[in-house]
Amino acid sequence: MTLNVSVVVPLYNEDESLKELDQWIKKVMTDHQFTYEVIYVNDGSSDKSWQVIETLAKNNDAVRGICFSRNYGKSAALFAGFEMAEGQVVITMDADLQDSPEEIPELRSMIVDQGYDLVSGWKQKRYDPISKTVPSKLFNGVASWLSGIKLHDFNCGLKAYKKDVVKSIEVYGEMHRYIPILAKEAGFMNIGEKVVQHQARKYGVTKFGLNRFINGFLDLLSIHFMTKFGKKPMHFFGALGSFMFFIGVLSALWVGGSKLWYVFQGIEAERVTESPYFYLSLVSMVLGTQLFLTGFIGELVSRSSTERNAYKVSKVISKS
Repeated sequence: MTLNVSVVVPLYNEDESLKELDQWIKKVMTDHQFTYEVIYVNDGSSDKSWQVIETLAKNNDAVRGICFSRNYGKSAALFAGFEMAEGQVVITMDADLQDSPEEIPELRSMIVDQGYDLVSGWKQKRYDPISKTVPSKLFNGVASWLSGIKLHDFNCGLKAYKKDVVKSIEVYGEMHRYIPILAKEAGFMNIGEKVVQHQARKYGVTKFGLNRFINGFLDLLSIHFMTKFGKKPMHFFGALGSFMFFIGVLSALWVGGSKLWYVFQGIEAERVTESPYFYLSLVSMVLGTQLFLTGFIGELVSRSSTERNAYKVSKVISKS
């Protein structure tokens, strides 16, 4: 039997909210007569989260569970959940009750009826302190600008995907923030957004600190570089290195030419090695050479990769 919906819920120390969340999801699915599964991924919790999941699974055949031996992070939890998911549409949501299961039917409709590949939630009205909302807006603005994907909230945990999307992307490190970018890179261009309800945390405390914005920005630069130059590093390092080397050569010629002009004019001039521009030009040439060689080595590594021709093919017509 084909499942209408798979709900993937990564969690870490959320034993207080799990029972209420499961009942809420079950009610929504029953009201809309969806066939479904709920995959709880316990990311090495130190509380009783796994025991609660085991109890839920005994009372509800739709409940699945994955338990990590230690805390690997949200990206790893999502990746494991995506591998297990069998539903036509995959929904991700957090376990802290800040994401409402009431959003699931409309999110599913946007995938099935409107043809979106991915729909990201947008918590337009948030119940978070200003220390989280202001950096979040800045972060989302930069992510939207660099990726070209017009989303207001990349980091919203409530998202909907076609099954093909979650089976085609690899979420690792802390890249869960940038799943829309990974999906776009995999060829899924129809990415939408839906305003969703954000609820105040009912149990426990947040598991994320301000350091997530620093890590998030570094991850953004990393994924932007990898998606743009991952298979053609010479286009970045080679171009930048050549430019710096060319500037260094021009600067050295200018310094040397100026010295010769003064000599021919009988004007006393300082030694070339006493000019700061000589050393700047030298450093520029050295850095340019190093960057060019970095690009060359990157090309050698890329061409030696077993995945250099691993392209995602969606359809094929061949001779019978």
